[in-house]
Amino acid sequence: MARPGSSPLLLYGRNAVVERLKANMRGVRKVILSDKFDDPVALDLIKARRIPVQRLSEKEMLKMKRTERLQGIIAEVDPFRYSSFEDLVSNPEGEKLSFILLDEVTDPQNLGAIIRIAACFGGFGIVIPERGACDVNETVLSVAAGGDNYVPICRINNLSNALIHAKGAGYWCAGAVVDGGEDLTKVSFPFPLCVVMGSEGKGIHHGVEKHLELKVTLPMGGAALSFNVAMASAIFCYEIARQRTKASKTTNR
Repeated sequence: MARPGSSPLLLYGRNAVVERLKANMRGVRKVILSDKFDDPVALDLIKARRIPVQRLSEKEMLKMKRTERLQGIIAEVDPFRYSSFEDLVSNPEGEKLSFILLDEVTDPQNLGAIIRIAACFGGFGIVIPERGACDVNETVLSVAAGGDNYVPICRINNLSNALIHAKGAGYWCAGAVVDGGEDLTKVSFPFPLCVVMGSEGKGIHHGVEKHLELKVTLPMGGAALSFNVAMASAIFCYEIARQRTKASKTTNR
């Protein structure tokens, strides 16, 4: 629950609001709709959840949140609540999550995209540092398009300490590097797994990199360009999910 009087976040965009209504309607305080909004799925959910509704003109809504992504719907929601990394890695019940640790990813567009990617593949958690990185804000939630309801997101003080704690809980720690790592298409990931993704330009900090047991490189035979961190995360998440499923099937035989 949010503290009494705490300022709400403005969650906007049809998918972001609909997924929040499906997964966590208790955190929704009010929904603001444009006078032309008529999406039946969203309207049925709002009615079923008995959420207070306010109708405004599109011009009035743009005064609340100036963006092209409104799509005629805004929800006032409780401030974002982060999950506990320590609790998740130490959880003895069920299948262990694979974690994506983001080292100084400052662009909310990238963070939102990574959350959405992780939600699509399933079985992932995301870890961000408190300093030098983007936190989960309104832009992030809009780009995530509801993915934040299906992926635990942890905010920790220090990535190096997080890796040390994860190792103590039986996790292997890998990192995505531009050059010199094992080929992603040939590497066999150990599980449970944490993977560090660095920012464009800076990559993974040395203080974090020294805790890695495995470095992995995405082979690229085309132009001398690079993927941004969201694109790279999508490819890594696909391969991790593929290998994790294969390993699970082998174990259960």
